[in-house]
Amino acid sequence: MAAANATEAPAAAPPRFAAYAAVLGGSAWRRASTASVLMVGAGGIGCELLKNLVLCGIGKITVIDLDTIDLSNLNRQFLFQRQHVKQPKALVARESALRFNPAANVVALHDSIFNPDFDVEWFAQFDLVLNALDNIAARRHVNLMCLAAGIPLVESGTAGYHGQVAVHHKGTRCYDCEPKPTPKSFAVCTIRSTPSAPIHCIVWAKNYLFAQLYGKDDEDDDDTIGKGEGEDSEEIAKLKHEAQILKTLRVNLSKPTGVREVFEQVFDKDIRRLASMADMWRTRDPPVPLDYNKLSHEAVSPAPGTERDSKTWTTPECLAVLIDSMERLTRRLEHGVKTAGTAFALSFDKDDDDTMDFVAAVANLRAASYGIQPLSRFKAKEMAGNIIPAIATTNAIIAGLIVIEAFKVLGSEYGKLRNTFATYGGPVSALLMSEVPAEAPVPTCAVCRAGFFTLQVDPDAFTLGDVVRKVLAAPASEGGLGLVGEISISEGQRLLLDPDFDDNEAETLAKLRVGKGSRLTVVHDEDDGDGDGDGGSGGKSQLLHLFVIPRPGKGAGAFTLSGDRGAIPVRIVVAPTTAGKRSDDDDGVEEDSGGGKRARLLGGGVVDLTASDDGEEEVVEEVL
Repeated sequence: MAAANATEAPAAAPPRFAAYAAVLGGSAWRRASTASVLMVGAGGIGCELLKNLVLCGIGKITVIDLDTIDLSNLNRQFLFQRQHVKQPKALVARESALRFNPAANVVALHDSIFNPDFDVEWFAQFDLVLNALDNIAARRHVNLMCLAAGIPLVESGTAGYHGQVAVHHKGTRCYDCEPKPTPKSFAVCTIRSTPSAPIHCIVWAKNYLFAQLYGKDDEDDDDTIGKGEGEDSEEIAKLKHEAQILKTLRVNLSKPTGVREVFEQVFDKDIRRLASMADMWRTRDPPVPLDYNKLSHEAVSPAPGTERDSKTWTTPECLAVLIDSMERLTRRLEHGVKTAGTAFALSFDKDDDDTMDFVAAVANLRAASYGIQPLSRFKAKEMAGNIIPAIATTNAIIAGLIVIEAFKVLGSEYGKLRNTFATYGGPVSALLMSEVPAEAPVPTCAVCRAGFFTLQVDPDAFTLGDVVRKVLAAPASEGGLGLVGEISISEGQRLLLDPDFDDNEAETLAKLRVGKGSRLTVVHDEDDGDGDGDGGSGGKSQLLHLFVIPRPGKGAGAFTLSGDRGAIPVRIVVAPTTAGKRSDDDDGVEEDSGGGKRARLLGGGVVDLTASDDGEEEVVEEVL
């Protein structure tokens, strides 16, 4: 008979998971088998990752994705089949993954990760977050929420044969510690008048002509066409003049001559005018106008099938596709205006056949005028969507690496964590893998080096003044943070309070539309001791985030503040200037003007502290 105080041997892993337990160690696998994991994204990496997670026996998996399945996804997202097209990715991925392990606990959410319902409390329920996203905005948001909730994050990404897996947890670099590449911009004069490469034609078709004919009135101001100064500003003025002509043509799109009028304006009249500017063509051939009558006699739509996308269309075929796509787009625009009002507009989507046909046809017609090599629709789609072709094998490799790091996190083996990079090529044609230990945070990162707090209040009873006096300024003995000096508070892009703007102090958070999922970003400029309270050039700046958690009935002035009070960093900032200006719509908030110490609030809610009156900066903090 066993001794009464003997330690009972832990239960062995079920047979189907025995191999994982043997490799990872029984205790590590058992911890993973009871863990709750959030997976954000159910696309290329997500499909492979979800399959791996259910096969490994992870305790509970929550997968969230707002996207629906497109036909183009089927060549690499193997949880989806043709009958699933147009259905939610998250729901179908769950259904398909359960075939690998019917006993798996998988919760699928067809929703946006930006939904306010998915606040800090929601994130805090998970033991680990795994990102399988394809855009920077969502990655930044998840990174911020994980930092606030104190949850480890495994980030990943692929681009063709390249891929990477990075682990972010307390004490290591966060996603925003590394600068991100800025979108490629092109000079306006190049796009408008002197294109020399296929990408110039695609940008013109997508960001200019499509926007003018079917998009919003301001869509032609896209960042991809640079703002320009000097000579470029003259080009912008000319571009706006041409835009006015196209707005007139937009009204006539539904007429029988609508397509022809647009064609003759942009491929005949405009081209002739540009070709007449002899100085512009001293070193290259001028563009050649296209004849609508001649091309229309030969215009035949390319045959349907896979070759339609892979072959390069002839110029008459491009005209046929243009006519057909404009008819489809015009019908959609008219229907939208009738049902949603005059503000309705279409937007470009690489997976929208109508918009993609339009851009491919227009780009190739413009290329024909300028003697530029035309592209197949497939290649044009890659460029228009800024796509690097996804490779299923790369996704599978990266998904496997994510799981390896996930088990290390769940097993608390933080010293073994590695950031892994996969690349194909180099001196030999082979897949090269490199691992580096997780690095320490960048000291000047305005995301992970900020302070993170949760604030439980009744939004209907707690005022913005209460936030300042009771939460921020009150001493620690009274539950506050003891901040002395100037304070600015913003929510999203809205400046709610500033030393020169205190109109909202008496307003409740609810009236200011601050509630569940809201984040108050606080910039505190510490007094430099000169008596003027402005912080001065030698003052200190602190950045912190207050994540609001509504607690109805908590009472007027009552609050609960949670967070690491010793984690608020102090950094030198530049000399102060003027505060933001009151917005014309007078909705009780200020729109930040972007100047000086008050700083710009960027899309991710971080603060850019680089602005200065005299252009001199003591510390430059790039936080894009």
